[in-house]
Amino acid sequence: MSTARTVLETEEHQALRAAVAALGKRYGRDYMTTVIREGSHTDELWAEAAKLGYLGVNLPEEYGGGGGGMAELSIVLEELGAAGSPLLMMIVSPAICGTVIARFGTDEQKQKWLPGLADGSLTMAFGITEPDAGSNSHRITTTARRDGTGPDADWLLTGRKVFVSGVDMADATLIVGRTEDAGSGNLKPCLFIVPRDAPGFGRNQIDMELHAPEKQFELVLDDVRLPADALVGDEDAGLLQLFAGLNPERIMTAAFGIGMGRFALSKAVEYARTRQVWKAPIGSHQAIAHPLATAHIDLELSRLMMQKAARLYDDGDDVGAGEAANMAKYAAGEACVKAVDQAVHTLGGNGLTREYGLASLITASRVARIAPVSREMILNYVSHQTLGLPKSY
Repeated sequence: MSTARTVLETEEHQALRAAVAALGKRYGRDYMTTVIREGSHTDELWAEAAKLGYLGVNLPEEYGGGGGGMAELSIVLEELGAAGSPLLMMIVSPAICGTVIARFGTDEQKQKWLPGLADGSLTMAFGITEPDAGSNSHRITTTARRDGTGPDADWLLTGRKVFVSGVDMADATLIVGRTEDAGSGNLKPCLFIVPRDAPGFGRNQIDMELHAPEKQFELVLDDVRLPADALVGDEDAGLLQLFAGLNPERIMTAAFGIGMGRFALSKAVEYARTRQVWKAPIGSHQAIAHPLATAHIDLELSRLMMQKAARLYDDGDDVGAGEAANMAKYAAGEACVKAVDQAVHTLGGNGLTREYGLASLITASRVARIAPVSREMILNYVSHQTLGLPKSY
């Protein structure tokens, strides 16, 4: 662990980082590639991480969680990623869904879902992206309407979602829809818990070039009937609830990218330190050493912004966290892609072999640039919200 990281992190955070790194090392990249090859899921790693309390480290203690926040959960995902075995569903289940339910759910929703999300026995997917809306959450067309009058009337949910991770292994999906405001007639965002076996809730797996244990799905909601209590929180606080989930998503995506970048960089550094073509290891040549040093700097800078975002979010500063989380996600995505690219280039032909486990990361690393929001949309956010520049749309 670097001196800088030791200074910035508490003893508890350092201990958590070391413990998770040890867990990740026991599984590693070979475990992940085996799971992918067999078309199975990371059940063993998920179960052990849950048993050790890592999956629910951000959830309230009264519901079986660790009582921490995004600072702790991001450490867990980063270290698993640095070992070559990241758990993508950590971004979705405890970070997005667990956070939203913990902050805005009813007592009944908290009691039903949080203990299971904390101990790993329950998982929840998250559906926001739509075929025609892309990253624009304001164009979501999935709608919910009351079937009757009164607060106990059922909801009917209709729409489509795409690129929803892990629906096949999730007990429910937290769906972002829109309801009509009775006063203005405008549509406003709301979140609904949709059980996997709800009638009218269909899914189709998307054929991806990206190979991962977590599959991607298109969802079709055809008048899915939900009880009144499927709505999370207050119908009038939908936008606040939505972004309360999106900020953790960005922080955790940054952790995902930083971990992957660290894994690739460690492979490249080890190779450059030992690979000898002429009289000295190739890492002694500046053309090899300097790009690796630059990749390390970029990853460290990304972590600093991620730590800032996590701290702001955990302190309750949603506005400050929104800016920092977007910046962290952007920086980590760029650093991850560059680190993977440089790692593969350092190994040359070996970087494209299965033996070294880097070639598959060429595709996987771009996830941090594209999802859950593209880098261009983050640049829009920063130019408009931070710099105060006018919009072009």
